[in-house]
Amino acid sequence: MTPAPPASSASASHAPAAHLAQLNVATLRFPLDDPRMAPFVEMLDPVNAAADGAPGFVWRLVEEGTPDATGLRPAGEDVIVNLSVWENQEALWDFTYRSGHLEVMRRRRDWFARHVEAHLVLWWVPAGHVPTVAESLERLADLRAHGPSPRAFTFSSAHTAAEAAPHLRTAWRG
Repeated sequence: MTPAPPASSASASHAPAAHLAQLNVATLRFPLDDPRMAPFVEMLDPVNAAADGAPGFVWRLVEEGTPDATGLRPAGEDVIVNLSVWENQEALWDFTYRSGHLEVMRRRRDWFARHVEAHLVLWWVPAGHVPTVAESLERLADLRAHGPSPRAFTFSSAHTAAEAAPHLRTAWRG
């Protein structure tokens, strides 16, 4: 079942310009070079190209010298990460649920273990800020430990950039 589209995430005019960062972690059921992972691996380039060209896309993490981040394993040897930044929540939502990416999500149980903890976290960053992997993992840990808040949330528990502004004041001052 596809979740309902997000409520408007437009920030108040007094709030600083912000973009939405997202981190998604997935625990591999098999090594990436296993034949059972071939359909997922074959979808990587087309899905990443679609993300790169999607309206509202800003940035995504890639490993130096490669077209994706599947070789990076900051959350464990069997865990891959997807980290990206979007202009707003609607842009990320549209890419996630209204593009070819949806096919990957429909088949995720073929390739990834079911997570018992949160595996996706969203948070607002100042426009132009590129989140680090460490920062992203900290946001996921915050969500897991404390539940949704303006610092770390999900599509179903979204907060606006204006709501997040008091929590990010120092980052927005530069």
